[in-house]
Amino acid sequence: MRFSYLFTRCFWLLTLALFLCNDAVGRDVKKIIKKHVTVLTSRDFHGRGYVFDGGKKAAEYIADKFKLYGLLPFEKDSTFWQPYSFPINTFPGEVSLNINNTKLVPGVDYIVNAASSSYHTDGWLKLRTIDLCDVKDAERWNAIKYFFKDPEYGYFIKNSDTVSKYLKFSIRSIAKEFPKGLFILSKHGKMIWTANTDTVGGTIITVQDSVLPEQITKVKADIDAEYIQKFKTQNVVGYVRGTEKPDSFIVFSAHYDHLGEMGEGTIFPGASDNASGTSLVLYLARYFAEHPQKYSIAFMLFSGEEAGLLGSTHYVQYPLFPLSQIKFLINLDITGDATNGITMVNGQANINEYNLMTRINEEQDYLPKINNREQTQNSDHYPFCNVGVKGIFIYGLGTKPYYHDVFDTADEITLENIDALSNLLIDFVVELPGK
Repeated sequence: MRFSYLFTRCFWLLTLALFLCNDAVGRDVKKIIKKHVTVLTSRDFHGRGYVFDGGKKAAEYIADKFKLYGLLPFEKDSTFWQPYSFPINTFPGEVSLNINNTKLVPGVDYIVNAASSSYHTDGWLKLRTIDLCDVKDAERWNAIKYFFKDPEYGYFIKNSDTVSKYLKFSIRSIAKEFPKGLFILSKHGKMIWTANTDTVGGTIITVQDSVLPEQITKVKADIDAEYIQKFKTQNVVGYVRGTEKPDSFIVFSAHYDHLGEMGEGTIFPGASDNASGTSLVLYLARYFAEHPQKYSIAFMLFSGEEAGLLGSTHYVQYPLFPLSQIKFLINLDITGDATNGITMVNGQANINEYNLMTRINEEQDYLPKINNREQTQNSDHYPFCNVGVKGIFIYGLGTKPYYHDVFDTADEITLENIDALSNLLIDFVVELPGK
């Protein structure tokens, strides 16, 4: 009787312990990822961009985690780094704008076009207003541009969205349309910042129309830009050796870089884009280091994505192991909120893998849905897929609009369903069939 009682009691204590352990692990996913996101978006990392060593500090953080988890480096120096360089335009100093005696807030009230040159007014500069509401063809636009050459004036450009719409100017390309000088463009709605690998003669500042006075007569602007021809940066790459097929790799990738600072103190934290994806890759690296699979699993964190997929492109050109050994690549970008599920980009070309992930998701009831989308060129999977590597890009279907702005902070990221997404990816790797 005593033995039966002790056996029953031990059985239920063990069951309870396993339940609590599993529950703790489930909660820890979110906790671990949140910690990474908070660190990567802190002021010490300066937006993980091109000023104040922000990107380098992020790379050091990632490499330290790889070493802690016991990942193996591909390079003999054991740093996990793959160095390279590219040109970039930066704003490391003063960025200020004053219109009609009102000082505007950088990143909130206005954005400096990322290709802009330095510009400093000597006292107040008069503004000449030009309305582009009827400029819908190249002939009319070229005629308007003729008036942009008087150095005694700055120019307030109304309805710049019209010419962008009809002449198909992107945020990057429209900067090339302006000569040397100061140009203030009004904008209704969300403004986003970018990164530019080139520079132009003009200084172009986009201002929210809601903060502009009815009559704009004068402006003061101080914009410090610095063009770096060879900005030194690095990808961070490590792996866990497979138990049965060590020469066949599953790859998890994400970009760890973001936009940095637009002038000292105006930080673009990039919590969703892409501290979230980076943190999820770090979590998966930790998990698979503790649970090796039959395939080797590589973890690639790229810089230079915001400047044009430069880190992943460099890696494809100079791979650390043959690209033919990559069985499948999963790129994670903007994964910090999967409230409404996820989208699998390039799933249409990888229908077997899409079906496998969908089946696992339905059986385990992880996410509300998995959308299947055609190929795109907007994240780091593309350089790999473009040379024949099988791969997909996953992003979350979240509820918040913050993107390439100063509001994309760790406090705003929800990490809704991040535990479910991580479990889905783990199960997918375990079930991914052999060749």
